[in-house]
This record gives sequence, structure tokens and C-alpha cells, in this order.
Amino acid sequence: MNNVVRVPVPKWTRIRKRAYGIAKLVFLFVVIMLLYFPIIVIIIQSVNQNAQGTYFSGFTLDWYKQMFQDTNLMIAIRNTISVAVLATVISTILGTFFALGINSLQNKRRRQMIILNNVPVLNADVVTGVSLFFIFKFFGIIVGNEFILGYETMLVAHVFFCIPYVVLSILPKLNEVDKNLYDAAVDLGCTPLGALMKVIIPSIRTGIFTGALLAFTMSFDDFVISYMVAGEEVKNFSMWIYASQRASGRVLAWPKAYAYNAIISLVVLLILIVYNIVLIKKQKRERKVRVNLS
Repeated sequence: MNNVVRVPVPKWTRIRKRAYGIAKLVFLFVVIMLLYFPIIVIIIQSVNQNAQGTYFSGFTLDWYKQMFQDTNLMIAIRNTISVAVLATVISTILGTFFALGINSLQNKRRRQMIILNNVPVLNADVVTGVSLFFIFKFFGIIVGNEFILGYETMLVAHVFFCIPYVVLSILPKLNEVDKNLYDAAVDLGCTPLGALMKVIIPSIRTGIFTGALLAFTMSFDDFVISYMVAGEEVKNFSMWIYASQRASGRVLAWPKAYAYNAIISLVVLLILIVYNIVLIKKQKRERKVRVNLS
């Protein structure tokens, strides 16, 4: 039996590896703190008796109760959620068909359409908001309604700036799809719509899901464009925060805002936990099936 000769690791190499490992842990800790420390602070402030939040004076849930009792805040929250959901659904459907149309073009025309799609993404929000404001006002003059700005115009504006993000999320997945799949499905008896729904859409569903998440996120926390096109009567949550800042009672508005953001953060965290649990269980089932088949 041959003896294994162990070459001693130089002391400097061991120190370097240990320092590298410590540096990675420190960097990971700093990144996590930068990402999650504001959320932790918001959750703590939402149960802080001190309205100004300068120090923690005791635990309370009164701010959550006051949040639900504040009519203006609840209307703003309702507008925020409803506009975000509707804009996500509409922009995801339209963006999917736009992406399919762009992908079917020739290379030169496809590049041109992608550049046009990227313009709203790269454009400043204030420029997009002002442009949409003038378009809506001009349309209002044509139809004889100078007070056209409101919930509907805010929804249209959100759909407008969400569609490009959906298109950008779906196009890479379409490039991965075999271009002969659609023709094969049609040759096997599928209608064009059936081939699209049964073959193409399932192949790009991850891109569609990613685009929908981006659209929801962009719509949910938008302020600049919403402020330009919503008019005086309609407010979402970000506009309510801005109005509260300008009002005399802004100190009492912040704890209710903390409560709302704490609820949103906890709901998102719960959804992510449930999603990952379901994904892990699905992967375990797939591994068991593969093991049984082998």
C-alpha cells in the first residue's frame, strides 16, 4: 500500500484563505444589512408609541388601527393596489403579444422595434409623465372634457410604462424557443391559436411571470408619472405620502405609513417563503420520479 505524502500548506496561504473567507462573510453581512435594515426599521417604527420615531417609547398596535380608520389613506391604498393589479394584467397580456410580434420580424426590423421599446425604459420618469399629461389634456380638449385626468388616465399611463418591461423579460425566452416548434404543432393539427397557447406560451411562462412581477413592482411604487396624470382627486399611496409631507399633521401620517409598509413587507416575505417551499417540494418529487424511472 502506497503511503500518501501530504504536502504542508504554507502558512501564508492558510492566512490568505482565512482572510478571504472572513471578507466574504463581512461583505455578505453588509449587503444583507443594506437590503433589509430599512425594512427592519420600518417594522419597528410601525409598533413604536413615539409618533416622531426618534426613540422607542413602547410597543403599540394603534398605528395599524389608525391606518384602517383613515379613509383617505385606505382610498389611496385601494387605488395603489387596484391600479397595480390591473396594469400588471393588461400590460402582461399586451406585452406578451408585442414580444411575439417583435420576435417574428426580420433581424433589422426586430432591432428597430427593440430600440423603440427601450425608449420608455431609458426615458426619465418626469419626461414620460409630462408627455402623457399633455397627451391626455389634448385628448380631453378633443372630447370636450378638460377634467379628463383621474383614475383611468393613471391606469393607462401605468400600462404604457409597464409594457416595455414585460417585452424585455419575454424576448430572451423567445430566443431560446426552437423556431420549428410552432410549425410542428400546426402540422400536427393545432390551430395557430392552439399552437400559440399550448406550445409557445408554456415555453416562455417564466419570462411572462418575470415581466408580470416587474410590471407590478414598477406600478406599485410609482410616484412621478402618477402625480402628473392622476389629477387632483385621485391619489395612490406615494402621492398620499407626498401630500402628508406638505400638510401640518405630517408627523402623525408617518406611523400609519410605517404600518402599511410593514404589512406589505411581511406579505411579500410570506409569499416568497411559501413559493420556495412549494418549489423545493416540487424539485424533490421530480428527483424521486427520476430515481424511480432510472
